[in-house]
Amino acid sequence: MRLYLINPHNPLVSLAKKSRWSKYRVWKPLGLLVLAGLTPPEWEIRIIDENLGVPDYGALPRPDLVGITAFTSQAPRAYELAVEFRDRGVPVVMGGVHATLCLEEAMERVDSVVTGEAESVWAQVLEDARQGRLEPVYPGEFVSMEDVPPARNDLLTSGYAFGSIQTTRGCPLDCSFCSVSVFNGNRYRQRPIEKVVEEFQTIRERLVLVVDDNLIGTSRKHMARAKDLFRAMIHARLRKKWICQATINMADDDELLRLAAQAGCKGVFVGFESPTEEGLAEVGKKFNLLKGRDFRASVGRLQRHNIFVVGSFIMGLDTDERGIGKRIADTAERYGVDLLNTLFLTPLPGTRLWDQMKSQGRIAANDFPSDWRYYTLGFPTAHYRNFSWSAILEEMNSCDRRFYSLWGIFRRVADNFLRRRQPILSLVSNLSYRNNTRMTQESYGELDLLRGGKDEEDGLPSIHGQSLESPWHAPTLTIVGLAGLQKVSHSAPVPRGRGG
Repeated sequence: MRLYLINPHNPLVSLAKKSRWSKYRVWKPLGLLVLAGLTPPEWEIRIIDENLGVPDYGALPRPDLVGITAFTSQAPRAYELAVEFRDRGVPVVMGGVHATLCLEEAMERVDSVVTGEAESVWAQVLEDARQGRLEPVYPGEFVSMEDVPPARNDLLTSGYAFGSIQTTRGCPLDCSFCSVSVFNGNRYRQRPIEKVVEEFQTIRERLVLVVDDNLIGTSRKHMARAKDLFRAMIHARLRKKWICQATINMADDDELLRLAAQAGCKGVFVGFESPTEEGLAEVGKKFNLLKGRDFRASVGRLQRHNIFVVGSFIMGLDTDERGIGKRIADTAERYGVDLLNTLFLTPLPGTRLWDQMKSQGRIAANDFPSDWRYYTLGFPTAHYRNFSWSAILEEMNSCDRRFYSLWGIFRRVADNFLRRRQPILSLVSNLSYRNNTRMTQESYGELDLLRGGKDEEDGLPSIHGQSLESPWHAPTLTIVGLAGLQKVSHSAPVPRGRGG
């Protein structure tokens, strides 16, 4: 039996422009590697990551089953693949966050859908496929992290600078814009430390992305476990350099930082989300609202341990006003982050933000499933309270131009040089990010179909011929840049989470 497991690309953020940095902009489709680890030996497995190139599927041996995973921005391409293989009589199973949260849509386009965490049902899917009796839906359940097998890293051995690994699942923060708690639950589940270390040892790449949505957790118990993990990694002498996502409370424990650095941590992605208290309250970012929190001091403590800090902010909140681009850039400078990643507020299916914006008629890119390709967090897909479409694009451009000005880059690199904090990495990362922001601005041209007409009086564009004017008035709730990672490459696994 022959099985193809496919990670579809999104042409809007594909690596058509190959460069020496391309291998830093993608990371391995970890979910597929884990499923491969659960697949019996009688299945011949081939994993295809379209981010490395799209093969001629017609020239490949015909598979007996195709499994496709997809984030929301990958869904249109996933459906194209399903049509291609089903036309050849090959059954297609789809899983991942988008199929789970848009179940009816996916069921119309594939033979079978796996919802939630696939480990609990994958063996049954394969047996039913072998017997030719696939069920329409296989409801996956939250699994014990002890039951997660090691990823089959041997199936993808080239084309990546980063390996990837997961040590925890679930997030108790439940931010309004994030689908992590919907897909993986609010309970913070931890993988056995010895299994994490063993899998680290199977990763060939020297650089590793820890894909956990929050590696160190939110409680003292969580952080104690993180310390034990780092001690085990140090003891194993893994000699890996890794980057992760975490909340800003990572900076509150100096022992944790010391152990993380010794274990190989070189960078952390932190979701600051908003430069204002009103914005933080809007998205429900509790940790960032703690009284007395000095963000510059917190960032400085991380950096003193030679850990780069990528600060992430969201633009387009109901509390945002004109000039938010400049304000975000200035706040990031004041905090002292090494890199800035600013994203558009994006209503992803299954989130509270989606439910609220949909009920208020504020989903702008709404020609589904085609428009899902814009849901990378790098395109404005909603009606924003205080911004027209063109205005919010200018705010984003203003933010990027200000933070990634040559003078701003020079200051950050000089500061790293004076503090002996990897000035070469700082220079390369900032210049690469500067280049990526320019590429992103060029891609806004893809949104011409969203411009529609324009009301000259208030400057609000129309989308798909519908006026953006709507009756809503009440407020609504609403990687990693190191070494040149693409600004919004949601073809890879990190995009649901936002570093807590």
